Amino acid sequence: MKRIVLSIVFLSFFGISNAQYADEYKSGMVVKLNEDGSKQMRVLLWGQTWFQDFEGNNPNDGFSVKRARALMYSKLNDRFMILTHFGVNGVNDNNLTPTGKSDDVQFFLHEMVLQYKINNYLNIGAGIHNWGGISRLNGQGTINMMTLDNNRASWTTLGLSDQFSNHLGVYFSGTVDRLNYRLSISDALTNTLDGNSATILQPGQEKYLGKALLAKGKYAIAGYFDYQFLEKENLALPYRVGTYLGGKKVFNVGAGFFTQPDAIVQMDPTGMLSTTGATHLNADVFYDTPIGQSSSITAYAQFQNSKMGDNYINGDIVGNGNQFYAHVGYLIAKNNIQDGKDKYKNRWQPYLAYSNRNFTALPEAAKELKIGGNFYVDGHNAKISFEYQKSFHLPSQRDDMFTIQAMILL
Repeated sequence: MKRIVLSIVFLSFFGISNAQYADEYKSGMVVKLNEDGSKQMRVLLWGQTWFQDFEGNNPNDGFSVKRARALMYSKLNDRFMILTHFGVNGVNDNNLTPTGKSDDVQFFLHEMVLQYKINNYLNIGAGIHNWGGISRLNGQGTINMMTLDNNRASWTTLGLSDQFSNHLGVYFSGTVDRLNYRLSISDALTNTLDGNSATILQPGQEKYLGKALLAKGKYAIAGYFDYQFLEKENLALPYRVGTYLGGKKVFNVGAGFFTQPDAIVQMDPTGMLSTTGATHLNADVFYDTPIGQSSSITAYAQFQNSKMGDNYINGDIVGNGNQFYAHVGYLIAKNNIQDGKDKYKNRWQPYLAYSNRNFTALPEAAKELKIGGNFYVDGHNAKISFEYQKSFHLPSQRDDMFTIQAMILL
């Protein structure tokens, strides 16, 4: 009986239930650390491979390993927890080497979290964490996304203040009645996607290098709050679910923020350097509900305002200005379901996604439409996804992309 209860606790902690995953998955891979199993370690492994085809000749055409990850978690009692998350991203023919050694492809530590439960309403943790703020998608998990991939622009801080969406610092999280919250203060990244301490700015340029060039903007503060109007989500871990496939009836409205003073360095025409802060404010809504006996709908919408210097821009992904993103998907009904068994085997889920990024540094807003779908071989444990993306702001032969993904989660 004790082992059964422990298995249920571990499943609920990871937000994994038979409603979204394969019938055979159950408790996943669990290693008992004592005879009765009261002390355990849980291991999750998942991988995603891609094939992409761009219109015209593009170096990103072909096969790649999008993600290969391993997450391990251990809890010796109800109050203490340690989590580690390792992985590699973006392996393709251009960064493979004859001996497997590459500066571009690295197996690295994504997260290492030590967490202490104060009471039923407050957890305190520290380490390399994913408990930041801004939006639901800024904390999106990668094992149950509805779209092929997360909306990249929603990972606003990635590579600018954090390492691959994970900050180094301390966080506070919990749920009070139906209000979920997370707050964090973290050391911001020194070497960013914009460069490092050796980077030389040109007059008029703005770079996310306040810490590297002027030793300013050391800390970043973030938070996210969402109210759960219908069923409560399991929020013991930071990774937000992309689609429940009808396993829950969820309606959440959220708001979040991120601020880092002196994050951005500006060079004026005389060659003098000055700094300005980076602030992001967000409001979003998430809805996921079953329809009838076996279908469901998933919908999400986000609006975010970013204050980043005068005309800061990083590609067309992050910049000073506003962005809007939304997606909607429908799980097509299945008629031959008996007693819930095999409910998520051989299922189809088409979806639409749209993004609009209106940054001051862009001559026109960056607009993208994505049309895709998931074929769930066996729930989130095994699926094949496909997506066509049309970019309306890019020139011909750069504005179309088709991607196929295969994913397995163990």
